[in-house]
Parts: sequence; C-alpha cells; structure tokens
Amino acid sequence: MTDCVHNTDFKNGPLQGLRVLDLSRILAGPTCTQLLGDMGADIIKVEKPGAGDDTRKWGPPFIENREGEETSESAYYLSANRNKRSIALDISNIKDVETVLELLSTCDVLIENFKVGGLEKYGLSYLQLKDRFPRLVYCSITGFGQTGPNAQKPGYDLMAQGFGGIMSLTGEADREPVKVAVGISDVMTGMYASNAILAALRYRDQTGAGQHIDIGLVDVQTSWLVNEGVNYLLSGQEPVRRGNQHPNIVPYQVFEVQDGHLIIAVGNDAQYQRFCKLIGCSDLATDARFETNASRLVNRDVLIELLSPVIIKFTKAGLLQLMDASGVPAGPINNLQELFASDQVAARDMKITVPHPLAASGSIDLIGNPVKFSKTPVTYRLPPPICGADTQDVLDEMKSLRTAGLTDGESEIGE
Repeated sequence: MTDCVHNTDFKNGPLQGLRVLDLSRILAGPTCTQLLGDMGADIIKVEKPGAGDDTRKWGPPFIENREGEETSESAYYLSANRNKRSIALDISNIKDVETVLELLSTCDVLIENFKVGGLEKYGLSYLQLKDRFPRLVYCSITGFGQTGPNAQKPGYDLMAQGFGGIMSLTGEADREPVKVAVGISDVMTGMYASNAILAALRYRDQTGAGQHIDIGLVDVQTSWLVNEGVNYLLSGQEPVRRGNQHPNIVPYQVFEVQDGHLIIAVGNDAQYQRFCKLIGCSDLATDARFETNASRLVNRDVLIELLSPVIIKFTKAGLLQLMDASGVPAGPINNLQELFASDQVAARDMKITVPHPLAASGSIDLIGNPVKFSKTPVTYRLPPPICGADTQDVLDEMKSLRTAGLTDGESEIGE
C-alpha cells in the first residue's frame, strides 16, 4: 500500500494527508470519523445509493429548504458528519466492491460497524484485506466486540447503557433506571476509536505494519463506570441511584432556590467550612457529624435536610455570586437556549456556522470541536454531505492517483 502524501504546512490540521474510508453509519463510527476529519483527515463516507446513513431520516427536525419544505437531512445526521465526502456505492454489487478496494489502495484507515463477520461475504473483512493492504489500520465497532458469548448480538446505545451498568446508577432511587439523554455510549466509543486509530497509525509509521482494532460499545460503557465501577470492585457493595447526588462527596448536588435550581459542588472540607459561613450556618461547619467529607457521607441525609430549607431562601444569582466570591464551586443549570447564547460558548467557538446547499439561509449551525490546538487548529472545511454528492469527484480523483502510480493498481475481490 502506497503511503499517503503528507502536507507539511498543516494548513488543514495535524492529520492533513491522512485518508479514511468510512463504512460506518449511525453515531459511534461517524463520531470517530468526524473527529478525524476536523483534524484534517480526508474522510470518504461510503453510503448505499438512494438511502445513505440511517440517521438521515432520524427526524424531525430536518433542514428546511428555501420553499419551507423539509429535506432528507436530519439534525441527528448533521451532528456527526461534517468534514466528509459521500460516495454512493452498493457493496452487494461486485463492481462497487472493486471500487471500494481501489479506494482502499489510497487509504490509511478503514472503519466499519457491521455485525461480526458481516463484511466477509463482500470480501471486505480484516482477514481478507490484511495481506493485500498490510499497512491498513482497520477499525471494527460492534455492540459487544468480536469475541465473547454476545458477539453476534446487535448493539445499540440504549442496550449498551443497560448492559454496561450505567442505567443502574442513573436516576432517582425510587424511580425506574434512566439512560443518559444522548447516545453517550456511541459517542464515547467514537472517541475511544479515534484515539485507538491514531495510536495504531503511530505504530504503523514506526514499523510499517497495520492492525485490526476491535472496539465494542459495552466494553466502552464498562470502562467509563470509572469511580462507581471501582467503588463496587473494592467494596463489593452495589451502588444505588442517587439522582444528582455524588456517591463520594457531600454536599455535591442540585439544590432548589427561590427561582429555580442550581448546582453546589463542595469538593473538600475547607470549601465546606466557607460554604456554611456564607449561607449563615456556621454551626454546621463545626458540627462533628459534618466536619469531614467521610462524616458527611455517613450523615448525608441529615445534612441535606438541614441545608435545603436554608438554601431555598436564596435566589440563583444571589447565591452564585456569594459562592463565586468565596471560592466555593457552584453553577447554573442552563437549558440549551441559555447555553448556546452564553459568552462562554461564543468565546470557545462551540457554536459554528457552515454553508449547506439545501438550507433556506444557505448555512446551518453545528456544535464545534472542543479541541483547541495552539499550532494546528481544527478546521470546518466541508458541511455534512448529501448522500452520494461526491461520488464522481472521488472516482475521478482515484483514477488520477492510479495514473500517477500512487495506488496499488487494479483491485480484485479478496479471498
């Protein structure tokens, strides 16, 4: 496999020159490739002609055109597919598989999220490709990974949250288990996948050898149980749902005030002492039941019962101002309008505007990338593509590379 040509001026990000063939859809894989694309990689998204990524239809809302009509581009799809080019290919068609193989001769990475073994019948599994493309980094995303008794089961974010334990921890103690509101298992899997791909590319560049990355939603979900998971492993005690309370710190939760709710996050004993004084409860600062975090954990319910009727007398703005002045962590609970209208979001470029040919205004707003490089900033070069919009350009480009001798030549179905 011929190395991609790397641009040393990094004008489009640190991954300028990296090429990724994206056979994934829904959220985990697209999240991964959007991250790589933001950092400069060339992402070629392969979609089924006339259908495309399933999430294109996961609305409303959809983009509205100049006639006020809904298009086929949903907000869900738009959230994870910028900085990509879409090529329409049907891998059940042998000629289109040949095209995929030709494209692979120009790519560093292949990412897919088919069921375990799902690409074998098309000649596109890792085992079928690894000898032909020994430098290829091949990333497979599934629900349960490539091995284990559940490997053949389908994987969806909700199922991963359920199997992976997070739902047993989320919600109020006396209510049903609750999932995280967004597809967090998918999103975190995309993040782990992008990190793993970059590590595998580092190894490839040092040794010349590609490899297979096997990543499962449930494994990822298990890994980010973090302190609650290790709390259980250390103690053998099953955690309970605490709503907005912290399992290891008190008081660290949502409290009601006169005009709504806010977050109070007392992280250590010194902060607790200051907090008690600023709300006029100095006696609670010296009460032996609450002097240390360990004692506050034991007496959590008693302390919260004493604090709540005092805190509710404050307004949000008033208490936040007092706590900020005293160096005690606290914060608002913004709705999305408040969040995206905030000076902080503006200062950090977390709401971006990109052109889109279907939008009535000619552009759409998206959520920005959180990574801030000092020398190689992320770029927003391409809007989320219309299905198949770049097919001819990509095919023409591939022919040019082949003519220039920058590919492995004619492709054939792997065995």
